[in-house]
Amino acid sequence: MKYIETLKEGDRVGDIYLCKYKQSAVTKNGKAYENVILQDKTGTIDAKIWEPNSSGIEDFGALDYVDVVGDVNNFQGMLQISIRRVRKAKEDEYRAEDYLPATEKNPDEMYRELQEMLATVENPFLCELIGMYFRNNEPFERAFKFHSAAKAVHHGFVGGLLEHTLGVMKLCDFYAKQYPSLNRDLLLTAAAFHDIGKLKELSAFPENDYTDDGQLLGHIYMGTELVRASIRRIPDFPKRLCGELCHCILAHHGELEYGSPKKPALIEAVALNMADNTDAKMESFKEILRGAGDHNGWLGYNRVFESNVRKTGK
Repeated sequence: MKYIETLKEGDRVGDIYLCKYKQSAVTKNGKAYENVILQDKTGTIDAKIWEPNSSGIEDFGALDYVDVVGDVNNFQGMLQISIRRVRKAKEDEYRAEDYLPATEKNPDEMYRELQEMLATVENPFLCELIGMYFRNNEPFERAFKFHSAAKAVHHGFVGGLLEHTLGVMKLCDFYAKQYPSLNRDLLLTAAAFHDIGKLKELSAFPENDYTDDGQLLGHIYMGTELVRASIRRIPDFPKRLCGELCHCILAHHGELEYGSPKKPALIEAVALNMADNTDAKMESFKEILRGAGDHNGWLGYNRVFESNVRKTGK
């Protein structure tokens, strides 16, 4: 199989890919064609079916696995496949894991490390809340290990939510050691739950797209409501502690224009915002550099960093 990241102009492909997106369109001259996005675990590539009604073009839809024959060309600086023939693949012709981007780390080991960190939380009310989700909850564990942290930008792969959450928790643990004025129990718990709403904001793979509630409400609001609903099941959970934990989750994007309903008003909320931003930005830059391959020159303007970027010299 030719993985998408290895394709180059002039290649002829004859492999199975996941159809991430498909939409009919019309050229300026009124000619019908199909816009398609193909995906494997190494990335995505635009594709076009210029003769959708021709022989060899069979019916398929988004999220189908399709056997594609076509040519790789360059259109305005981007690689694109012109599809000549296509059909839906049979289930025994592909392995789903070849088509879903996934963490390079071991999910079981990451989850174990996350649980070990949470086991150090001493506050009994926070411990009970943590136990509802992160201890002996197999359905939650499966979903949490499999989910992404984003549709795009950072950690948009299988295991991304777990990897990002663990990264934020590690940074928060360091902050708590460096700055003793931080309430470590509150900060670690907030870090563990800060993106819990992503489980409802984004659909599971292979779709990995915004749900209706994700579009209308967002993960910060939904995550906070999930935590508040769980806290109501814990007898005598301190009202002040509930407010502080929920505030950290609500404020973890730091600024109103970045989607936070509240700006940080607690030192723990400031620390969580910084940890979340650091882990997201480092992963984003790592993905930029990985996508650059052997190219060592300037990579062009990047909207996330609002700068022209490149690799560090050796």
